[in-house]
Amino acid sequence: MKVKQLIVTAMNITPDEISVLHAIKPQLILVFASITHFQQQIFSPELLNSIPNAQWIGCSTAGEISSKGVSDDSIIITALHFDHPDFKVASTTLLTMENTEHAGQALARQLQADNLNNIIVLGQGVNINGSALIDGMKSIVDERVVISGGLAGDAGQFTRTFILNNHGISQDEIDGIGFYGEHIQLSVGCFGGWQAFGSKRRVTRYQGNILFELDGKPALELYKNYLGDYAKDLPASGLLFPCSMMSAEGQDLGIIRTILGIDEDEGSLILAGDVIEGGYLQLMLASTDALVDGAETAARMVHDHTVTGDSLAILVSCVGRKLLMGGRVDEEVEAVGEVFGEKVTLTGFYSNGEISPFSNTTDCKLHNQTMTITCLSER
Repeated sequence: MKVKQLIVTAMNITPDEISVLHAIKPQLILVFASITHFQQQIFSPELLNSIPNAQWIGCSTAGEISSKGVSDDSIIITALHFDHPDFKVASTTLLTMENTEHAGQALARQLQADNLNNIIVLGQGVNINGSALIDGMKSIVDERVVISGGLAGDAGQFTRTFILNNHGISQDEIDGIGFYGEHIQLSVGCFGGWQAFGSKRRVTRYQGNILFELDGKPALELYKNYLGDYAKDLPASGLLFPCSMMSAEGQDLGIIRTILGIDEDEGSLILAGDVIEGGYLQLMLASTDALVDGAETAARMVHDHTVTGDSLAILVSCVGRKLLMGGRVDEEVEAVGEVFGEKVTLTGFYSNGEISPFSNTTDCKLHNQTMTITCLSER
């Protein structure tokens, strides 16, 4: 496998500027770019057709990740050439959040095959239920298939995101890459670094990803009481205080849920994914040092299983982590880079939701406030 990366900081890009990628004869091109670049409509047909036989896939971000670190208002273009290009790119449309599970099924049907091993999925990041997306995909593919990826970002605005493929850009698509056979190897890892605090509260009324009551009381009222002065900045401040999700028995599931929005009239919280009926939620907080340690832990989970040789690590980390770490956000990417070393190129983005199984399993989940890593290599 050959990897070549191009980092663009200008507000425009031409076919001549990406001609350096021709050297490796790319078959797959990953693009992670700021919302501003997508709004400027710079991904023209001329640009997308300038590299023959290449499949483009990418999304808008809340921050771009490369081997150089974290950037804003940039384009990270990573080109891949496989000796055995056993992959397929597919796309489906999602018009309403209620149809998310069906969209996941439609995408998975396009990729399904007996020798399908892995799927990397990129979904629009606002009008979507990430948990339902995963459920839909899992209902179609074999349980051994590993699904990872993330939901597009828009600089923390949660209003409009974009997906990119060979047909151009869209606000209502979900794209996936299926990997087949034995040659292309993927390994995954994820970890948060957050700590729970306060009382556990039982989920007593919810619908999908909308939480109405905890312990029989309005969820929004309880959440505001916990946040104190931070409550006046909701829903934005919700990114700083996610919730740990627990089973009906009170067991920590290792899954974090971010608050994406609030409904004052209903007294409800809109979460970034579904909750468990009869389960518990508990508030969480973190320090920058703890989040950096969490990113390093995720990298070590992957590194233990990575095939040696040139590789690509796709990092999908939560916009909430970026907001909390502020000027120190580069440190979590640097920690990952130190684990992998120079032979592994880094790319990725800050997202509205992270998709990954836990290490050593294939049971994919929607995560929030988590560093997830998918490492590609070829043998």
